[in-house]
Amino acid sequence: MVPMVYLAFAVFFLGILVRLIRLMVAPKQTTTLQIFPEKKPAWLYSLADAFFLPTIGKHKPLLWVFLMLYHVAFLLLIIGHLELIWDIKLLQVIPHKIFLGKGLIALTLTICLVFFLFRRFKSPYREISVTEDFFLLILLIFTVLFGGHMNWAYHWSEYGFDLSVTEFREYLSSMVKFKPALPSAITGSPHYIILVLHVLFANLFLIFFPFSKIMHSFFTIPLNKIRRG
Repeated sequence: MVPMVYLAFAVFFLGILVRLIRLMVAPKQTTTLQIFPEKKPAWLYSLADAFFLPTIGKHKPLLWVFLMLYHVAFLLLIIGHLELIWDIKLLQVIPHKIFLGKGLIALTLTICLVFFLFRRFKSPYREISVTEDFFLLILLIFTVLFGGHMNWAYHWSEYGFDLSVTEFREYLSSMVKFKPALPSAITGSPHYIILVLHVLFANLFLIFFPFSKIMHSFFTIPLNKIRRG
């Protein structure tokens, strides 16, 4: 809950930095990766390729739906965690409880991740899948499930959830300020183990991130710019 969180973020940021440096000093690509015919402005089409995945939408529409749902839900999940740290008034222009959707975001992510996982067992994806693909998806599924469990209990359980935004914010803001503190309300909760497991799998995901294929999230826009000229 404290040392491993700092370790995970250190590996996450340093690992990404090393990968980016190695890419920048790598030999220049001699063959063209450009898409023809050219479309101008290239930067606009590059952004469209990165955010709307038109090629996947054209050839694999079902996969496209799940990918779009996943990325939108993941963005909302990041925003929700930021709101757990600080009170962001701009985001509360439309008043809402944290997290948005009353558990719908976690449910959407879970369904998408399960789809991505079981898709790997079907040909031809099974033949080109490696251990890393399954490991990454399992890490994400457990992270979302344990986090979603707390959110679902808070919004939908008859008995509610005994930890509120106040306790989570106290813990997370103390971590950001490098003055870690675990409120007694959290450590004394019978649901503490659920939070611990959520943080554990989130830590493992952050540690694994720089060494996985998901690094494509940093390269998507630059690569599409190269492809578009």
